[in-house]
This record gives sequence, C-alpha cells and structure tokens, in this order.
Amino acid sequence: MPNKIIIQGEPGAYSHLAAIALFKKPQMICCKTFEDAFLNAKKIKNSKLLIPIENSIAGRVADVHYLLSSFNLKIEGEHFQKIEHCLLSLKNSSIKKIKTVRSHTQAIGQCKKNINKLKLQVIVAADTAGSAKFISNNYDDSESAIASSLAAKIYGLKILKKNFEDLKGNITRFLIMSHSDRHVNFNSKKKYITSCIFRLKSVPSALHKALGGFAYNEVNLTKLESFSTGNSFEQVSFYLDIEGHIKNMSVKNSLDILKEHTEKLDILGVYLADSFRY
Repeated sequence: MPNKIIIQGEPGAYSHLAAIALFKKPQMICCKTFEDAFLNAKKIKNSKLLIPIENSIAGRVADVHYLLSSFNLKIEGEHFQKIEHCLLSLKNSSIKKIKTVRSHTQAIGQCKKNINKLKLQVIVAADTAGSAKFISNNYDDSESAIASSLAAKIYGLKILKKNFEDLKGNITRFLIMSHSDRHVNFNSKKKYITSCIFRLKSVPSALHKALGGFAYNEVNLTKLESFSTGNSFEQVSFYLDIEGHIKNMSVKNSLDILKEHTEKLDILGVYLADSFRY
C-alpha cells in the first residue's frame, strides 16, 4: 500500500521534499491551507500528515499550534529538513529583469536581507511551491519566486540564485501525525520526545508549580510555548516538548505533577527523537 502523505502546499513544497526523505514513493495529497491538511488527515484512512511546526530562523509556524489542539491526531515522529531556498524565474528572465518576488511569509522572512539587496517588491503568497507555479503560468519575466530546487524542476523554472536564504543552517522541524494513538515502545538505550498541550488552572503561581516537577525530577524541556485559544485574553494554552518517554519514571512523575495544576492535559505523542538533535 502506498504511503498517503498529506501536506500543505503545492507539489515541490518543502513538505514534499521532507516526504521524499521520509517515505518510499509517497502518494502526495496537497492542500491549500494547514486547516485543510488537518481536515483531510481526519477523513482519509491510512494517511499521514506531515506538518511544519518551527523553523530555526523564523521561529514557529503560525496557526499550527492552534490546529494541534483542535484535531484529535497524534504525533508519531519528527523530522528536521534542511531548507535551501532558490530564487526562481522564467527561463528567459534574469536578475536584472526581475522586479517582484513572491513566496510564503516564512520564506520571505528567511531571505529578507537578500531581497532588500536586490530591491525587490515582496508579494506574500500561500506557499513557496504555489508561488513557483504562479510564475510558470503567468509568463511575466519581471516576476520571481522563492522556492525549492524541486519546485524549479517541476514547474520548468530557472534558478537565478541558489542558497538565497540569509543564514546558513536553515532547518525546519516537521511533525509526522496520524490517527494512531499507540506510543512507541520504551527502550532505555534510545532517546524520545513526549509532546503535550495543557491549559493551567487560573490560580497564582500555577505555571511555576506545574513545571516544578520537571526540575525536581531532572527532566529536560526542549520547548515551551504559549498560544491563545478561543476568543479571549483570559487564558492561554501551552505546547510542551519533553526529553524522554512517558514510561520513564522521571517523566511520568513530572507529568503527574503537571496534571495536578492543569484544567486540561493532552498527550500529543511519544516518539523517537530525530538523530539531528544529537
């Protein structure tokens, strides 16, 4: 059975590159928005959702944390994908001819200095590969796009500049999600990440007390982020990545203390840590 991989973006997106790195001959299901991708992952049997959550330069990907808390999907793995942006144009264009550049807001942010050097007008679009597709269909040699080399190949575009990102070592972390709620089996010789989302009780020092168990049990936290939920400023939710497996007693005891101080605690997944971390 082919791997049905759901991504946000057109063919040639960085999610497509990540899917090729992770799965043998993935059957790509491309969606216009992140919400569409989550909805399709809920509906399509035997599918996996591959979603970017954060970038080493631009930070977290907007809207994804909210969607993680809204859909009952589980994380079964992570993948760190090297991002190498290319400045693309029509075959008959050149650096001197282009006046505009379009791409996803994250890619624009990651190439801001180089965009300013070329004095290009920025056009924010839904995704990188979709921008490349637009350029290929629009036949205007004054337009360019920031996307992957795979997008250049798919849409027949010229690469004006490789490694167009401002900083080297540009990495995006992806989550692999599915309907499965089974945690990977614990092996003391391997390294794991446990991810969760929680909402605190509205009492003084709740966050301090909730996280105190991790300090007491010497459990390392690799990520803690707050994000708004609902139409209110009164309460936020927190996304948390923990080093370790839920079956490890230190992690289990820390989570028990966390739970005492929360209104809601959802374990999103327990999965092998990507070797990139180490």
